[in-house]
Amino acid sequence: MGKKKCGHYSGIGGQAVLEGVMMKNKEEYAVSVRKPDGGIETKKEKYEGILSGRKITKLPFIRGVFNFIDSMVLGMQTLTWSASFYEDEEAEETKADAALDKVTKGNGEKLLMGLTVAFSIVLAVAIFIALPFGISLLFQRFIRNASLLAILEGVVRLVIFLIYVAAIASMKDIRRVYQYHGAEHKCINCVEHGKELNVKNVMKSSRFHKRCGTSFLLFVVLISILLFMFIRVDNPLLRLGLRILLIPVVAGISYEVLRLAGRTDNPLINLISRPGLWLQRLTTREPDESMVEVAIASVEAVFDWKAYLKDEFGYAGEDDAMEGSPS
Repeated sequence: MGKKKCGHYSGIGGQAVLEGVMMKNKEEYAVSVRKPDGGIETKKEKYEGILSGRKITKLPFIRGVFNFIDSMVLGMQTLTWSASFYEDEEAEETKADAALDKVTKGNGEKLLMGLTVAFSIVLAVAIFIALPFGISLLFQRFIRNASLLAILEGVVRLVIFLIYVAAIASMKDIRRVYQYHGAEHKCINCVEHGKELNVKNVMKSSRFHKRCGTSFLLFVVLISILLFMFIRVDNPLLRLGLRILLIPVVAGISYEVLRLAGRTDNPLINLISRPGLWLQRLTTREPDESMVEVAIASVEAVFDWKAYLKDEFGYAGEDDAMEGSPS
């Protein structure tokens, strides 16, 4: 098979955790963490997600909602596991912990995780939906056109989102997480561009990827601007309520756009993806080789990259690998 210059869809994705990387391939996921002693610990398990096996979770424009929730839940689980390597070993279980486990029959950690995810969603709605809407109401006596008011609200939402991303990126403690985020992207780009998965090739690969969660969130913000323009209701509380009800619709559309972006090199899709790639300059950093080693361990636990390269590129060994780094 001839060499191909464009990236191919591998189906794997992941996220950065504390001193490590989580990679997911279908129902399987693996988390690899660089432990304080310098070794790499890898955990591999299955995560089937909410309403697993139900046809509704596979329907276009609906599957994105379930995928988003699953990503948040799995992300919290893997982040908690990675953080456990750096917790105070002398920390003891409190009476409150014991009481909670007793009441929930050993499911206290799952309950707290569920509450954390729910609180995160409520907080996100308050900051990125309710706050921009409230600010836009301050200008409604000056702007009578409903469409212009909705555009103003969208601009405020976009500004808040960009400030939030920039503020997080400026935190020193987040920098290493973003380096592992870069290592995650580099590994996926490496195999999707027909390169053997090793430290040398990964380090030369791009840290930007069109299927990144950062791009998804930006799509959510931009698509919400378009959809909210069609809400023409006089009552402010009802307008706000309709915006909240439309969040699953916005998430569903954003997921389909992101999914399409990861499967095609269409010029129009590439153009739409470009703002998300620009934003990844804030949410990813260039990793060092030790971080790349951790990311590779996570990939290899759930993904047979050699079989993938053979199927997609006719790859049989290092000599057949594509020349040059991915775009």
